[in-house]
Amino acid sequence: MEFLNPFMLFALGAAALPVIVHLFHFRRPRKVDFSSLTFVRELQKTTMQRVRLRQWLLLALRLLAIVCLVCAFARPSLTGQVAGAVGGAARSSAALVVDNSLSMTLRDAEGEYLRQAKDIVSGLIREFEERDEIFLRTTAGDDVPRRPLSPAAAIDAVEDIRASAAGVSLLEAVASATEALEEAAHPNREVYIVSDMQAPALADTVRAVQVEGIRAYLLPIGGRKQANVAVVDVRIDSRIVEAGRPVRLSATLANYADEPVEGYVASVFLEGRRLAQATADLLPGEPTEVNFTVTPPGSGWLSGVVQIEEDVYPFDDQRYFTLHVPERRRILIVRGEGENTGFLELALSPELARGQVAFDVTIIPETSLAATGPEGYDAVVVAGAQTLSSGETEVLARYVAGGGGLLLSPSSSGQDYNALLERVGGGRISGFNGSLGSQTRIASFDRVELEHPLFEGVFHTEEEGDAPNVERPEIWFAARYEPESAGEQSIIRLSNGDPFLQEIRHERGVALLLAVAPDARWSELPVRGLFIPLMYRSLYYLSAYESISGEQFPAARSAELRIARPPGEALLRLAGPDGTEYVPEQRDLFDAALLMIDEEAVERSGVYDVSAGDEIVRRIAFNVDERESDMFVLEAEEARRRLAEVVGAPVEIIAAGERSVGDVVEAVAERRRGRELWKAFLLLALLFLAAEMVVAKGWRPTAKEGTSLFAGTGS
Repeated sequence: MEFLNPFMLFALGAAALPVIVHLFHFRRPRKVDFSSLTFVRELQKTTMQRVRLRQWLLLALRLLAIVCLVCAFARPSLTGQVAGAVGGAARSSAALVVDNSLSMTLRDAEGEYLRQAKDIVSGLIREFEERDEIFLRTTAGDDVPRRPLSPAAAIDAVEDIRASAAGVSLLEAVASATEALEEAAHPNREVYIVSDMQAPALADTVRAVQVEGIRAYLLPIGGRKQANVAVVDVRIDSRIVEAGRPVRLSATLANYADEPVEGYVASVFLEGRRLAQATADLLPGEPTEVNFTVTPPGSGWLSGVVQIEEDVYPFDDQRYFTLHVPERRRILIVRGEGENTGFLELALSPELARGQVAFDVTIIPETSLAATGPEGYDAVVVAGAQTLSSGETEVLARYVAGGGGLLLSPSSSGQDYNALLERVGGGRISGFNGSLGSQTRIASFDRVELEHPLFEGVFHTEEEGDAPNVERPEIWFAARYEPESAGEQSIIRLSNGDPFLQEIRHERGVALLLAVAPDARWSELPVRGLFIPLMYRSLYYLSAYESISGEQFPAARSAELRIARPPGEALLRLAGPDGTEYVPEQRDLFDAALLMIDEEAVERSGVYDVSAGDEIVRRIAFNVDERESDMFVLEAEEARRRLAEVVGAPVEIIAAGERSVGDVVEAVAERRRGRELWKAFLLLALLFLAAEMVVAKGWRPTAKEGTSLFAGTGS
């Protein structure tokens, strides 16, 4: 038996009053003279025995009346199998937490986990009365009403619950349920948790409001680990992507089973066509990388997927990605006063593209940089600028930080680049070596990082394993650059130890610094065969740095996407795999548009198109959270411990997996069917008081002895 208002039990101290009266308020028998002393003594003995019996009976009746009265105010509630036969039903506020993560779509002998959970929850709700209130919570968050519901409305809401990829934290859902009960209307508060106890769903650290008097029940569904293999990641390894040229990509497979899997097959599809396939041996509990080489069938934004063999959990048997194969690149050349950029313009001319990505080149004098702005270009070349104002330096640094590519070639007054180099996290130009136009050799190429993506596919050897023969042009005049940060790399280093081509990464973008200008007065590089591929690959590497692959987001989660706004005033639209279009909220930034995508718009996994008018400006991949792929199930005791920390009360386990739905509902009903007994205790208190009055008033063996605490004093 439990008390809903246990603090009233302190009033049991009032039971001491009849005891005090009993001990200190005896009446002494009056002295009566009789002729026969023996008769008097016998009469006194008989009278005192009857008086003591009546006094003890009165004391017992008074104590019982006080105890029953106090207990009635403490609101006792009887639980257990016999509770249904006594008293009236206690009003209740109950929070029911339903795990509707994607793992609940698994099945066992009793059917789908989520269907079992919904049947159990609906059966529990039918045990409540219409005056009770029900709170529903799911791991998906806001897919159920947040307000308290009547039992009838709650059953309808339960039937509308669907499996969702929106969330994986069961503890957060339980914390939300506990907080809802803090403001519940009824003092009898209960929490019911129905879940498959998937370990990732119970892995977070969650703090919740501690509510007194909560009773919590855990009803596990399923309860056994099921084998699963998942694609948890896809990456584009090639940094430069061109139509008709091989592209390297890799996928990470995870085996969540207890046994190894041999010869597991994975395939790559681009635009619905299978382009590559690979097999791998998967060890249990360890990620395995699988590599592919594919040739893009066309240009533009391509949708792709890595697909594996189907298993019990189909949601992670494919992972979507996007690949951007550009047709043209927009290049802005900022030419310094008096600088010769003819060789650079020739290297980037469409006539020399030869089927490769063509560059749309725009050339402006350095005085027009502030008015032009780099935001509309894929890469910017600053060729020998004489001066850069603080405003121009800030614009270029912000462009790189936002994902742009910048190529710097010095002028004879290269000191002016130091402010810009500092803003993008680089070092400084400390001076120059040699003499401009002297043709006196000061250095040549010494070490070239041939593994750098910039040189991918540029150099070839006759025999596998041979070192490629790289041209080593003579350098006559060069800037002396001193690196200062760990985020830099010398792609080409000169024989005198100075960097010739330096890479500086800054936030989302990258900058390349040349030690010479593309001018024959500085070196013989512009007239050597290496110059054209070096300039072409450098500009292509810079212009493709941010946009080789589109973004990947978790499905059914809100996301923010920053996109360079195309010309025109058309709103950007989002189209899903099923063709459904949606216009997300969008805000104008300095050089782009920020899209706020709601989770309802991206409930399905797949590739989504961002369009402006009839043009696709970006493709985005949405995939299920990789944590959902781990089918490891916590032991019931460990799950109970973690849930108890959130609820702030002991959690009782009712093994749903070992019983039918009806048996589970009946087992819960036996534990929670509380019956308030305050009316019965109040009635008993009144009966005891009435009996005390009868005994005090009506039983007069010889005279009016004794004292009644409630009915008056006998004489």
